[in-house]
Amino acid sequence: MLQNLHAQPVDKILALMAAYREDPRDTKVDLGVGVYKDATGNTPVMRAVKEAEKRLQAQQTSKAYVGLAGDPAFADAMINLVLDDTIARDRIAAVATPGGTGAIRQAFELIKMAAPEATVWLSNPTWPNHPSILSYLGMKSAEYRYFDRATRGVDFDGLMADLDKVTAGDIVLLHGCCHNPTGANLTTDQMAAVIALMNTRGAIPFVDIAYQGFGDGLDADAQITRMIAAGFDNVLIAASCSKNFGIYRERTGILMAVARHAQEAKLTQQNLNYLNRQNYSFPPDHGARVVTTILNDPALRADWEAELEETRNGMLSLRKQLADELRRLTNSDRFDFLAHHRGMFSQLGTTPEMVEKLRADHGIYMVSDSRMNIAGLNTDTVPILARAIVAAGI
Repeated sequence: MLQNLHAQPVDKILALMAAYREDPRDTKVDLGVGVYKDATGNTPVMRAVKEAEKRLQAQQTSKAYVGLAGDPAFADAMINLVLDDTIARDRIAAVATPGGTGAIRQAFELIKMAAPEATVWLSNPTWPNHPSILSYLGMKSAEYRYFDRATRGVDFDGLMADLDKVTAGDIVLLHGCCHNPTGANLTTDQMAAVIALMNTRGAIPFVDIAYQGFGDGLDADAQITRMIAAGFDNVLIAASCSKNFGIYRERTGILMAVARHAQEAKLTQQNLNYLNRQNYSFPPDHGARVVTTILNDPALRADWEAELEETRNGMLSLRKQLADELRRLTNSDRFDFLAHHRGMFSQLGTTPEMVEKLRADHGIYMVSDSRMNIAGLNTDTVPILARAIVAAGI
């Protein structure tokens, strides 16, 4: 049997990490892996997370299974964080998942059950796991234009022209904030136009929101997702706690499904529970309990929000420093887009050949599509990156 297996493509980011580790240069800079790092290169455990874990250790009396959907208190807390009171709670079905990736996978599985002929539309570019999972599941997909390599902003005209081709019942996957991999986001006015077009075409939105709090703030980053949820009868939302709570290895995520009414939500909940059972039965609980503890305790939540703001402002400061340094070195404004992008990532909009030149000549490691992790920088490495970009002729 096993001799019939075929070698799978090497994960580009994992290969990049291995190459970085083997590079002996002292000035090398890792901008590849999508994990937040502080100024010392560490991914810290947040203060509120440590305190919540202490409380759980002291209070928990059992490690027995939770329900198929996970702890209901976790669902309530996350629905409140992402949607606030935009949608009546009885219209929302939700299941805890192993990270945001698990939520996306379960959403695709639900689409396959409910609308097997639907095409899932993805932004070009998008997070590589989106098309990879769709391909593995044998689902139909298409792309809509998103990133303008000339302006390093959103190609809004191209996006609207492509979405005007969507067929009724198709799914359009949208990034809730901090677009991965580009860092370029739609404005609220642009999203209002997208919502109107999607309603005209009969499309169903699927929102992937993995970086709430990393862009313009917790509520500001949720605004587009709330607009979408309020604008349609059916919406899927995959949310991750990996980044904004810093609990990557705890694999904590949630899939929400907005239904037309309470009865439809109950049916959807049954199907989501069924999908969890077929995939991993009961979802991980530790990270979910940590998040619930933080969100339901005013003091812990205030401390978490304060540390999250420090993280967000730190990334914005690095963006501004890099844009300013490149403006100084080039005497031009062509890199000012870096200060306008939001979240962990920005895409330089250059070629794989130029990315390889940055690695070979300057020890700058980023994904071949020129996505770089801004959180991988610090105040000392920003000038190194800026000089490398200019020397490479980007």
